[in-house]
Amino acid sequence: MAKLSSAQYGKDNIRVYKVHKDQQTGVQDVVEMTVGVLLQGEIETSYTQADNSVVVATDSMKQTVYLLAKLHPITPPELFASIVASHFVEKYKHIHSASVKIITHRWTRMTIDGKPHPYSFFRDGAETRNVEVTANEGKGIEIRSAVSGLLVLKSTGSAFHGFIRDEFTALEEVSDRILSTEVDCGWAWNTFDTVKDVEASVSKFNEAWSGARDITMKTFAEDESASVQNTMYKMCEQILAAVPMVKAVDYSLPNKHYFEIDMSWHKGIKNTGKDAEVYAPQSNPNGLIECTVSR
Repeated sequence: MAKLSSAQYGKDNIRVYKVHKDQQTGVQDVVEMTVGVLLQGEIETSYTQADNSVVVATDSMKQTVYLLAKLHPITPPELFASIVASHFVEKYKHIHSASVKIITHRWTRMTIDGKPHPYSFFRDGAETRNVEVTANEGKGIEIRSAVSGLLVLKSTGSAFHGFIRDEFTALEEVSDRILSTEVDCGWAWNTFDTVKDVEASVSKFNEAWSGARDITMKTFAEDESASVQNTMYKMCEQILAAVPMVKAVDYSLPNKHYFEIDMSWHKGIKNTGKDAEVYAPQSNPNGLIECTVSR
């Protein structure tokens, strides 16, 4: 006999833009984000018996996000996601868990004639600030913050050797190579009991995001990397030390390869090893290295 073993539903890709206008100075601040909402609870009959009386319409979820964005601050995203998730659990008694994901897109203020422009911005990269929040009835609020899409590269200071060699190994050992990756770094906070507890920690969220981003880039740049694995572990250790309220840090780093081009076939031109200057960037396949480091 068939049985519904799990179910959740919601509204994804809700685009939200909010502007704060300082009437005295004329300076405006903008935030643009993409929001996703998923609900769980006593919703089985909507699947098994076509009973829509337990369904909060996904359009209602979208309208709720817009209204809450008007009524509450949307920065930092950890707070706004907690407000939205807690709303659904508190408003609807049959909803026992609400998950909210927020992707905050970059808008950086323009500098014109050496001065910050009061209301003009540009997007200076694909990097985003991400948040995943789950409010569980009676169990508090779980928050994971993240830096995502941060593309980094260093042209030296990375090696890879001493790995297993057997009949399947074609890769040559290298003592100096290009290292490039697109950083996805996340950190899970200790559980918060209520939205007010999240609100009391507002300053910590921006500090942690800036700190994690700075640690990632500084360690990436300065570490004489023996492997992506070892470098990312050092990053995790430092973030845990810098943010006491964080219980775990995770990284996912795809290895973006740059291959030397052998040009010896043309008049003996040297372009390998210490003579390498021209490389062929690769798309895929690529290495993918992940880890989670906890207290």
